[in-house]
Amino acid sequence: MTNVDRELDPPEEKSFLGFQTSDRVELLSTIVLAVAVILTAWSAFQSAKWSGIQAIQFSEAGAARTAAARSSLLAGQQAQLDATLFVDWITALDSDTRAGLTVQDPSATVHQPTPGTVSGFLFLRMRDEFVPALQAWLATDPIDNPDAAATPFELPEYQLANAVEAERLTAEADDKASQARQANKNSDTYVVTTVLFAAVLFFGGVSSKMAQRRNRILVLSFGMTVLVGAAVVVGTLPIERSSFEFF
Repeated sequence: MTNVDRELDPPEEKSFLGFQTSDRVELLSTIVLAVAVILTAWSAFQSAKWSGIQAIQFSEAGAARTAAARSSLLAGQQAQLDATLFVDWITALDSDTRAGLTVQDPSATVHQPTPGTVSGFLFLRMRDEFVPALQAWLATDPIDNPDAAATPFELPEYQLANAVEAERLTAEADDKASQARQANKNSDTYVVTTVLFAAVLFFGGVSSKMAQRRNRILVLSFGMTVLVGAAVVVGTLPIERSSFEFF
C-alpha cells in the first residue's frame, strides 16, 4: 500500500465494549431522539387537555356570573318591594293608630296586626324574609329609643336568600376564572416544552449528519442539554388526571 493510499484511508476509530466511537454516538443519538419523541407527544397531549380545561372553566365562570347577576337582580327587586311595603305600612299604621283602630297587647313581644285595618292588611302581605327583621326592629322600641336602628333593613336579621346566593355564585365565578387562568398557564408552558423537544429532535437528527466526530458530539450534547432542561420543566408541571378517565 502506498503512502497516498494511507492518507486517503479514514483514521481508525477507538472501540469501547465492542462499539466504535461513531456507533456509540449513533446509539446515544437514537436514545435522545426516542425520549424526545415521547416527551413531545406527552407535552402536546397535556397542552391540549389543559386548553380544554381552560375553556370549560371559563364557560362555567360565565354561567355562574350570569346566575349571580340574575339572583342579584331578584334580590334588588325584593328589597325594593320590602322597602315600599314598609313605608306604606308605617303610614297606614300611623293613620290607624290616630283613628283608634289598632289595639296592641302591652305584654306582647311581637307586633300583632289588627284585623280589618289597612296596616293589618299590609302587614300580613309582607314577605317572610322581611318579617323577622321588622319584628326585631319593633322590639327595640324605635320611637322612644334613640339608639335603635333607623330601619329594619339595617339589622342583621334582614337577610335575602337571593343576595346570599348572588355572593356565592360570584365567588364561584371568580374561583372558576382563576382555575381557567391557571389552566391556560399550564397549557402555554406545555406548548413551550413541546417546542423545546422539537428542537431536540432537530439537533439529534442533525448530529448524525455531521462529518466530524467532534461536531456530532457537540451538537448532540447541546440537544441533550435542552432535553434535560425541558424534561425538568415538564416534571414540575401538573398533570391533568382526567386524561386517563376513559370510562
